[in-house]
Amino acid sequence: MKVRFTLTMDDLLVDNQHYDSVIIDWVSDVEQEEVMDMSQKWISSQNFLTRRMIGLQRVGESSLTIEPVDETKAI
Repeated sequence: MKVRFTLTMDDLLVDNQHYDSVIIDWVSDVEQEEVMDMSQKWISSQNFLTRRMIGLQRVGESSLTIEPVDETKAI
């Protein structure tokens, strides 16, 4: 299934540079089990982002929105 991910991060420190806000938005084909697994890891891990993003040292607040894409409409 096609899913839209929207990652919003506020108050970031990347390679010693401060950023007020960064939004990353992408669409991907994933299985429902993958979405559930990612959601669980996001919820349960304090350092989910800093372990996966090179140069990311700190994130004040972040949110990950996962929503199905209606394939009958253009993206």
